[in-house]
Amino acid sequence: MEKLITAFATDDGESFIDRHFGDAEFYDIYEISAVEVKLIKRINNSTEDDDDEDGHGDPVKAQGVTGMLKKEGVNMAVSRVFGPNLKRIKKKFLCILAGKTSIEESLKILQKRFPSLLDEWNVGEERTFIKL
Repeated sequence: MEKLITAFATDDGESFIDRHFGDAEFYDIYEISAVEVKLIKRINNSTEDDDDEDGHGDPVKAQGVTGMLKKEGVNMAVSRVFGPNLKRIKKKFLCILAGKTSIEESLKILQKRFPSLLDEWNVGEERTFIKL
């Protein structure tokens, strides 16, 4: 694989949300490689319609978000905040903790760091999360 399909947690397509990754209204899905960055689509977070009775860290919500993004071929998740489900979702995705609020700035950084991100993705379920 010479590309990573990446989900950005956003409400507006320009900046990251200041809530947990699973609480985004939308996920903007990008294809990132060493040579280009391409917006593929925006998907609605269908798990936000679910009743959040179990609170943060709900394994059912983690499964819902994971399943929804896996259907889109996502293998990297980017957000400013991850909740208690981080330990669950990092088995399925390379999780990136963004230091910037701008998605555009983060895209540039991710593309520059693409070779090391690809290496970390290839570690498998034991991968760690990365801070930008």
